[in-house]
Amino acid sequence: MRWDRLFDDLAAQLALDEARELDAEVADRTRRERALLDVHTRMLANTDAGHVGLRLPGRVVTGRLADVGPDWALVETAPGRPCLVALAAVRGITGLGPGARTPSVVAKRFGLGAALRAVSRDRAVVELADVDGRVVTGTIDVVGADHLELAEHAPDEMRRTANLTGRLLVPFWSLGSVRRIH
Repeated sequence: MRWDRLFDDLAAQLALDEARELDAEVADRTRRERALLDVHTRMLANTDAGHVGLRLPGRVVTGRLADVGPDWALVETAPGRPCLVALAAVRGITGLGPGARTPSVVAKRFGLGAALRAVSRDRAVVELADVDGRVVTGTIDVVGADHLELAEHAPDEMRRTANLTGRLLVPFWSLGSVRRIH
């Protein structure tokens, strides 16, 4: 009978060791998988999932995460009021749920320049905020490889030569957000 208890005890210890080893392996694999996730894939998994807050220097852009590109996010701050945010300017994000989604090959190529060209094509009056929080209004005239050129004018005026107050070249690395005014 003592031998039976000894063997039962050894079997229980072996089963406990195996369970601990399995738990450690699962935890290790989970850590490795999470280490492969980036902000872009986390944000993609949360498009249309609820409200997020993108913290930029001096302000927070809140709303529904409508779309995400490799270096930008589109947040609908109110119905029909999208705000294009450069991910390089984001200092923190609230409201993201768990999970990740891999972008398509096409989505990986649709960068900030392409998104800004779409805004420029519409000739929309925009509010542009840089990474320092400075806000200017105008119309995007040119979108280059790594910059945009804004024709500055009052938000309630159309882009006309007589209405221009200046021209501003903004490198992408200093862009915070672009929001259509009308």
